Amino acid sequence: MKNKQNSILKSASSRIKPFAWSPRNWVQLSVLILTMLIGLQFYFWVRQIESGGVVSIGRPPGVEGFLPIGSLMGWKYFFLTGDWDPVHPAGMVILGFAVLISFVLRKSFCGWFCPVGTISEWLWRLGRGKNGRNIVPPKWLDIPLRSLKYILLVFFAWAVLLMDSGSLERFFVLPYWKVSDIKMLYFFTGMSGTAAIVILSLVVGSIFIRNFWCRYLCPYGALTGIFGFLGPTRIKREESTCIDCNLCAKVCPTYLPVDVKPQIISAECTGCTSCVDVCPVKDTLDFKTIGLPAGFWTSRKLVFAIGGLFIILVITARISGGWVSHVSIEEIRSILPDIDFLKHTSGF
Repeated sequence: MKNKQNSILKSASSRIKPFAWSPRNWVQLSVLILTMLIGLQFYFWVRQIESGGVVSIGRPPGVEGFLPIGSLMGWKYFFLTGDWDPVHPAGMVILGFAVLISFVLRKSFCGWFCPVGTISEWLWRLGRGKNGRNIVPPKWLDIPLRSLKYILLVFFAWAVLLMDSGSLERFFVLPYWKVSDIKMLYFFTGMSGTAAIVILSLVVGSIFIRNFWCRYLCPYGALTGIFGFLGPTRIKREESTCIDCNLCAKVCPTYLPVDVKPQIISAECTGCTSCVDVCPVKDTLDFKTIGLPAGFWTSRKLVFAIGGLFIILVITARISGGWVSHVSIEEIRSILPDIDFLKHTSGF
């Protein structure tokens, strides 16, 4: 029996590689490439607007996924008035998708879809491949640092909650909000030395510490984590068949104690299912959703569920007119000369 366990353990251990590829990684790569193409299209669209000539390139709505605070304001405005933000509507769709999929399938937006999360994961895998391991901060430091992203979320959420429908409506007509995506682009194309140092520090930190930005500082991840915690899906472990190999805990990107808990309900779980995939004993670990049979979710089904939901939401938003911005090119051109002076609290 012991020899059989050792054989199973040896076979499973060989599956833990720095860059093991899975269906989830194909989703991550596809979304990352799509994001890069959206970024390029947006860049050239802005350049054509700046030139004052004919604009032959369409504005990619997907760029609004990087305006989550404004999208959160848009959702509050929608719940208060029933009106959809006409300036950056796609941002609301993407935020809604992130929350919905994370509620249903843990924090899977972060583990499967977010391009920043993908880059962060590749960086720590690179660091593990080069150094053989990642740095694991002690609990007395790790727990306070993890609270930072929730503090940031509370700060932004509280600011939004204090706004009434009138305040939100006034914000949505500000020139600042109408070109906020272009201001974001200018932040990167005209990056200051301080901003470059901060981003470089995050990159270096992500090489040595798993998901440094996502784990400690991302308020978006804090929001999806809360919904994932409240959702119906859990990682469940069958204690009677577990051989205590600890492989599940070793591959967990968020250091969750999958190997000792009967189920994982932590808000840090990204729904990546790496623990389930590496488990050498069939039916011992399960990505289980209440109401669905054991073993229902496979990597391929998750690909179709996550990708399919996103496509359905985008198509629905396009048909209903809630995907494309209603701000005209002429209006944007009239605002651009003063873009450096725009504030979120007033027009200028």
